[in-house]
Amino acid sequence: MNQRILYPFADFGGAVAIRPGDDAAGSAPEHDNIDQESEASVVTYFELARMMERASRRFTGLLRAELTKLGVDDIGPAQAMVLLAIGDAEVSVAELLDRGHYVGSNVSYYLKQLGDGEYIDRAASQRDRRSARIKLSEKGKQLCDSLRKAAGAYERVLSHGEQDRRNLETAFQTLHRLELVWGNATRYGI
Repeated sequence: MNQRILYPFADFGGAVAIRPGDDAAGSAPEHDNIDQESEASVVTYFELARMMERASRRFTGLLRAELTKLGVDDIGPAQAMVLLAIGDAEVSVAELLDRGHYVGSNVSYYLKQLGDGEYIDRAASQRDRRSARIKLSEKGKQLCDSLRKAAGAYERVLSHGEQDRRNLETAFQTLHRLELVWGNATRYGI
C-alpha cells in the first residue's frame, strides 16, 4: 500500500515514489534494486485528485450512457446520483447534502427536476414545516434498480476474483480516509 496515502502527515519529501514493477499495493518486487529510485514516477496529492476528477467524469459519462439506454431523457447523471444517494431512506435536504458533493443551490435544482419528473416524493417535515423530507417514488426506485443492475455488469468486468474485490475495498477505504483527512484539514487546519 502506498505509504503517503496511509500516512498523509508523514514526511515523504512531498511525494511518493512508485518504481516500475511495483504491484497495486505499492510494494516493489524483492529483486529490484533501490538504486532504481531515479526512474520513479511521482504521485502527489494533486495528481491523485486529478485522477479522481477524471474517474468521476468517466463515471458521469457511463451514467449518461446508461440513462440513454434506459430511455431516460428528463434527468442527467447528477440527478441520477442524487437518487442513488437517497436510496431506500427518507432524508432531509441537509442529510442529502451531507451524503453527496453537491452545492446547496444545485441540490435544490436537482430536487425540483426530480420532483417534476416524479422520481421523488417530497413532503413537509412534521416537526418543522420549513424542512422537507424526501424519498424515492416508485419510478425513482425502478430507475435506481435498473442502474444498480447495469453497475453489476461493469463490476463483473472489473472483478475477476477475491484479490480484485479486496483491491476495490482497499481503494474505497483509502479514498474514505483521504476524504476525512482533507475535510478535517479544511475545517481545522493541520
